Amino acid sequence: MEKPSYRIHSYPRSRLATFDVGRIGGSKHHIASFLEIDVTDAKRRVREILRSGGDASIMAWLIRSVAVSVARHPEVAAVNTRHLKQIIFDDVDIAVPMERIVNGDKAPIMTLIRKAESKSVETVAKELREAATRPINGSADYTPAERKNRRMERVFFYIPGVLRRVVWRMLMRDPFSIKKNMGSLVITNIGMSGRTSGWILPKSMHNLSIAMGTIVKKPRVVMGEVAVRDVMNLTIVFDHDVIDGAPAARFADTLVKLMESAEGL
Repeated sequence: MEKPSYRIHSYPRSRLATFDVGRIGGSKHHIASFLEIDVTDAKRRVREILRSGGDASIMAWLIRSVAVSVARHPEVAAVNTRHLKQIIFDDVDIAVPMERIVNGDKAPIMTLIRKAESKSVETVAKELREAATRPINGSADYTPAERKNRRMERVFFYIPGVLRRVVWRMLMRDPFSIKKNMGSLVITNIGMSGRTSGWILPKSMHNLSIAMGTIVKKPRVVMGEVAVRDVMNLTIVFDHDVIDGAPAARFADTLVKLMESAEGL
């Protein structure tokens, strides 16, 4: 039998972090909420800001909206620790994976938006744009660690996966290490829009994960009349070991109200 045609493709070492996240995240007690949010007014205001020479994007606005909602319900991003205690942080640091070119290949590189609850949409949009153009010089830039930790990061991606995951789990025992290196939560955006409506269900080591799916036009009842609106499919994944259903629902309700009123734009 003739040998089939094939080629060998090398993937960047940044993908190793994705493997680790999937393995560890799969062991968490996650529950998911799938939402439909009317973002018609928000999209219109973003266009107006851009036409007037300002800086804004739907992703920047989503990050700020989530951060403000978490600041109002900080228990959703708490971290369990020993002796039946939880650490609840006041500041909201949001991890955002961004697709970058690494050695000629596309790979997700994480950036952190620190204290996002206190920043404007314009400031967040500027930070996202700077992160999207920041040079990737090697494995030391794969994670958002501080510069003084870059030497350790460079070595980290060369050790076997089993040992890497041991290191991850050791780091995750310390809530302050989690906050410093991973942020309070993660928001991912698959960057899809079009006619097909869909959600994504992320896996993460974070206790709170939010994923933006498609934005599609759907009929909605507005002021007693049916109108065609821009609707965002949003997934919220909670760690049930950290938060119960009722407070998680209150957080989701706050987020939806902020987004449907286009607060912050």
